[in-house]
Amino acid sequence: MSIVFFGEIMQRLTPAQPQQKLVNTKNYAVDFAGAESNVASSLGRLGHQVTFVTKLPHNPIGDHCLATLKQYGIDTTFCQRGGERIGSYFIELGASIRPSRVVYDRKYSAFSAIQTGEFNWQTILQGKSWLFLGGITPALSENCAKELVIAAKTANQMGVKVAFDVNFRRSLWTEAQQKAGVPEHYFSQILHYSDLAFANAGSVADVFAQTFHEKHPIEQAKRIASYLNNRFNLCAAITCREHNSASSNQLAAVYLEKGEYYLTNWLEVEILDRLGTGDAFAAGLLHGLLNDWSCQHSIEFANAAFALAHTCYGDQHWSDEQEINTVAQGQISGHVIR
Repeated sequence: MSIVFFGEIMQRLTPAQPQQKLVNTKNYAVDFAGAESNVASSLGRLGHQVTFVTKLPHNPIGDHCLATLKQYGIDTTFCQRGGERIGSYFIELGASIRPSRVVYDRKYSAFSAIQTGEFNWQTILQGKSWLFLGGITPALSENCAKELVIAAKTANQMGVKVAFDVNFRRSLWTEAQQKAGVPEHYFSQILHYSDLAFANAGSVADVFAQTFHEKHPIEQAKRIASYLNNRFNLCAAITCREHNSASSNQLAAVYLEKGEYYLTNWLEVEILDRLGTGDAFAAGLLHGLLNDWSCQHSIEFANAAFALAHTCYGDQHWSDEQEINTVAQGQISGHVIR
């Protein structure tokens, strides 16, 4: 079983001193990450055949990025080279009452400037099981949005399953685009060709102008999953998050397949780094589905991966299957392993 990912990967710059503010940092830790590549790296770590498709500048930074992908066992054969720059983002990790903050520097990146016809999806998807796409990509340019629709449609026609993460980044869409319903226009087309959607209450409310009045997070998640299923005829996995503070959250999830809801227990986590945690969740669920696990086991595993990712610095999640299953089975004391 093999899976293809398509999206932008960027240079991640984080103050070398944990929780230091961007305004006064002098040194940065450098890594490469992006929503789709984060899911890809997790699945590579879990032993799956993974192909990542993107466009990077033909310079040493692009070379470094490709080398980073390859260390996870990711196939980069279909990555295009060209353009002027790689996108970047700066992360200020929050603590206690101070939230985390992300500052993007990604305009005019090589990926955002892709042109129609650069990617031969018939060739890329040949013999593959899944295609994974994310909602950040349509916000980068009109060509990116159109390419995502082409990729999803081609996969659907070829019998390749499509998973779409309903990621919505308000800061990447203009106010005019949001008022005109441009995000919903493209998201709806992609979801029409999808078999599985990942989402949370905020993203669905923002994109589809839906209001969910349920007070209990699990009931709200079930309602969101039902909305996506009824409108687009797909399976849906919804994360739930209760904020105690920027340093402490409670997490749970709901999965809807063939009319049945599968719910997880709540897990409370102390947070080192929130970035990429939803991507760890997506990878966890896909890992279960690719291994033909039961729906209940798959969603519990996904929620455990979701939780564990909060305890590690960086977007990538390095926990292995045994470590994640241990948490999924309720072993959360944190005792030293000797």
